[in-house]
Amino acid sequence: MIKRLFGGNWLNTLLVFVPVAFVAEYALHAHPVLIFILSCLAVIPLAGMMGHATEALAEQMGEGVGGLLNATFGNAAELIIAIIALRAGYFDLVKASITGSIIGNILLVFGLSTLAGGLRFQTQKFNATAAAAGTTLLVLSAVGLLVPAVFHAIVGNTAIKQEHNLSLEIAIVLIVTYALSLVFTLKTHRHLYVGDIGKEDFEPEDHHPPPMWRPVLTLLLATVGIAFMAEFLVGAAAETAESLGWSEVFVGVIVVAIIGNAAEHSTAVIMALKNKMDIAINIAVGSSIQVALFVAPVLVLLSYALAPRPMDLIFTRLEVMAIAVSVLIMGYVAADGESHWMEGVQLLAVYTILGIAFFFLPVPH
Repeated sequence: MIKRLFGGNWLNTLLVFVPVAFVAEYALHAHPVLIFILSCLAVIPLAGMMGHATEALAEQMGEGVGGLLNATFGNAAELIIAIIALRAGYFDLVKASITGSIIGNILLVFGLSTLAGGLRFQTQKFNATAAAAGTTLLVLSAVGLLVPAVFHAIVGNTAIKQEHNLSLEIAIVLIVTYALSLVFTLKTHRHLYVGDIGKEDFEPEDHHPPPMWRPVLTLLLATVGIAFMAEFLVGAAAETAESLGWSEVFVGVIVVAIIGNAAEHSTAVIMALKNKMDIAINIAVGSSIQVALFVAPVLVLLSYALAPRPMDLIFTRLEVMAIAVSVLIMGYVAADGESHWMEGVQLLAVYTILGIAFFFLPVPH
């Protein structure tokens, strides 16, 4: 499976942090910073296990159902963490994790992929039509997040109910668009997305799929494990941020987003090193699209049932700017259907600059 390709053995060694986190939380009542670090380290292999199990199930359930399954569970770890934070009322952390996943996939994941692949191959090509379709959906997501922020800037705090209604209706539009995008990518135009994907990219020739119960059990156990670790992580996030002088937004945008994506999306770098840039760009852009068009609106809908109050889609100006800049530069990189290592450097430079800005964001008192 994929873990054989990107170091599943060393990632699995991080599973030791799962019981350690339980001991630190329940037996030792350790300092929140230690619990936060331990739970972050534990989430990485659990997210990897979830990705492997989903891949194994998709392999056995056929291309259509398998593609839908991958699309549904592609960002499950981030969604679980966000739901726990949502229930606790940490709306800034939830929105920041959404922002971090979007810009992290575009700038960090694809940037690393482009840099790594470009150092091995002078020029790498990918399907420009598929990439353009993806970046257009990213533009839509940026619009969906920009409009509530502009609306709030116009009306201030005088129309809170209208802002919640606006966010709810935009969330519905985004979910419908995401559903139609699945029809586009999995059925009517799937040929654009499977041009250079071969089974040998993921599995050895003598591979035999495991019994169906095994990936199902793995998926269930990983989900339960991530739910517990998310409880620890979210419970310690506020005190950790205060102790380290970080803002809640920085924790969500950088820390939570990176640990949620580390295991699964390292596959994009491996594919780029094998000159499979169509897969790499589909992982990076597809994950950003899923977060913006599915995860974010689902969290808005869930907030009406789980959170202390409904969540809106009003992001900070810095977050909106970060998403807009990321989408803009991705559009430029993807326009010509080819990439080189210097474009990877540029993407990573933009991510670093944005990360510095979020780091120095003042902590509210």
